[in-house]
This record gives sequence, C-alpha cells and structure tokens, in this order.
Amino acid sequence: MTRSLVAVSASDPLEVMSALRSALDRSGPALLPVAAESTHDDTPLAAHHGSELHEAPHATAAVIRTSGSTGLPKNIVLSADALLASASASESVMGGSGQWLLALPAHYVAGLQVLVRSIAAETTPVVLAPGRFDTAAFVEASKQLTGDLRFTSLVPAQLMRLLETRAGVTALRRFDGILIGGQALPEPIRDRAQLLGLPVYRTYGSSETSGGCVYNGRPLPGVEMNIVDGQVELTGPTLSDGYLADDGTFDHARMEGVFVDRDGRHWYRTGDLVTIDDGVLTVLGRADNVIVSGGVNVNLDRVERIVHTVAGLEDAVVVGAADDRWGQVPVVVTDVSGTRLDEVQDAVSQQLGKPARPNRIVTIAAVPRLTSGKPDRQAVARAIAERTLP
Repeated sequence: MTRSLVAVSASDPLEVMSALRSALDRSGPALLPVAAESTHDDTPLAAHHGSELHEAPHATAAVIRTSGSTGLPKNIVLSADALLASASASESVMGGSGQWLLALPAHYVAGLQVLVRSIAAETTPVVLAPGRFDTAAFVEASKQLTGDLRFTSLVPAQLMRLLETRAGVTALRRFDGILIGGQALPEPIRDRAQLLGLPVYRTYGSSETSGGCVYNGRPLPGVEMNIVDGQVELTGPTLSDGYLADDGTFDHARMEGVFVDRDGRHWYRTGDLVTIDDGVLTVLGRADNVIVSGGVNVNLDRVERIVHTVAGLEDAVVVGAADDRWGQVPVVVTDVSGTRLDEVQDAVSQQLGKPARPNRIVTIAAVPRLTSGKPDRQAVARAIAERTLP
C-alpha cells in the first residue's frame, strides 16, 4: 500500500507543523518539507510546492532530503511511529514535555523534530524567522516562551555565538534543555557551557534515526548500539524505513549495506568510527573522511577535534588538499586570524603523529555554511582545490 506525498515550503514552519500534524495522524498525505529557495533540480521529488506528488510507502509520515554535506543528497523515509518514538524517548530523558523554540530549518530533521515534539506536547513553538541565525532575534524569542518547561535545539555554531554575549548566556539560562547536534561540540565550548551550568544535551544521530538518538553518549530508551568493523550500527523504534528514489519507490541499491537485517532486526550502519566505553559512545570520525598523507591514513574529523581545542579555532573546518610531496595534507580553514600554525601542528602531532599535522591555515571572511548551520565542507574543499578562497 502507498500514500500520497506532498511538498511544503519550510519558509513558514507553522505551516509545516500543520501539514505534519495531518501526516502523523494519517488524516493527510505524507510530507516533504523543502527549503524556500529549493529548485526542481535540487528536489526532484517536489515539482510544485503544495501539490500532490509521487506515492510513498504507506507508513511514511515525512521524507527528509539530506543536505549532501558529506555526499550525494538522499531522500530518507520516516514513519509516524519512528518520529513519535523519537519525541517520546527525548521527552523521557529531558524530564517531560514542554514548549520549544525553533531555531533550525524545518526541512532538516532536527528542525522537523522540534515540530514533532511540539505536536506531541500539544504546545505551540516560538519560531525564529528562517535564514541566517540572529543572536538578538534568538534572545528576544526566548523571552516569548511561556511553558513550564522550555527547550531548544541548536548546532554548535549557534551555541558558540550565543555564548559570546551576556544577553546570549542569559537567554540560554531560560531553557530546561538545550539539544546540541549536527556535528561534534568542541571541547572548550562544552566545558564553558558546563561551567555556566547550562542544561546541554550533546546529541548524536542522523536523519536515518529520526534525529538524535544518543544523548551525552548514551542511547535513548529503545535504541541499541553495536560496533562492527569499528563502525557503530544503531537499531530501535526511531529508525528510518530506508531511502526513496526520485520516482517514489524504495532505492534498494542505495540501501544495500547501509540498512542491514540481522537476527530478525533492522540495523542502520552509520559509517562513523566510534568507541563504546561502559555504555558511553564516543565518535572518532567518519570512516570515509580519511586522506592518505605520505602513505599514512589520516582521519580529518579527529584532526578537526584537536584543532578545535586551540584558542580561536573552535569553529574551524579541516579539509584535505592535494600536495605534490605528500599526496594529500590536512588544511585548516577559519574566519579568525592570528593563530600560529606551529601551535596547531604541535597540538595535532602530539596526539595523532606528524603525518596528521595541518599543512597550512587559510583565513577567509566567513566559512561557507549550509542552511542547517553546519559548515559546507564540500564547498570549502572545492574552493581549496580550485584555489578560489581568498
């Protein structure tokens, strides 16, 4: 059995929430939230906003099209059961349901989940206007929250900007829970938030798991973790049903090796290298974000985590670049000037060895970002390769 799938522009998150409510209770079609500026080429499933589109599997409530920040975009099928299970598990860990401030785009899973949690809690979220994150607007929006419990979901770059001002810190202290996900939270920022007593939950997950399914290293209720060949696999009620091809059918070829059935259970193979110590997950980096420098494999995610511990580079991006001598080398890209390369190289080599040392620091006016707030790593790497960064 199948059901209709419609696209809704994320330019009005409350309109998305209305359509999502109907998708969750199955009184309306499944939902494909798309960025306001999306084109037909960018979103093949969505020929016309608000019009009926291809059929989707019957259990589908929403289809999330990923940003493609680390690869080709994917259409990820999420059922009503998976989305609501995620909201319920999050509520149980965060101390109850409450009112949310939406500061993330509604066409990404983290933003959509804020709307799902609001529907489940029967509350109306306070919504920031879509577009570039504005700390002053966030501060004012935080004052509009009236719920007994107050929550928000941010990416690390947003948290970092709010921590730079007294007004931002005051706003953050209004919340009973602050989810931080999308990428690793730099240790200096995590330590500062902890020192201030902010109720931060570091989340790990993806669109394939209906958003964050591991909070502060521990899986949400119902979620299980397993390590196979160094990579973490996840299972549980929040798991996606798979990928949708642009014709509205399951993309089985793309799902092969990613969604794995084993011992009667459905697992998602994340592609992330991890360790699990006493039940606590630590992500080391993407298995595919590796370069070969002088014949040695170098994981750029691990390099970037160390770079983030250097003052001023908490928001820097590390990408690989071609090099005549070594084949490939790590390069640090930042919008903060004045950091000494030798300081960065020493910090990295002490933990990962000399082959992992960044070759240079490139300072630019602003690090390119996706609408989700994550760094646009493909754009940065492409610009380094084409030597178009200033």
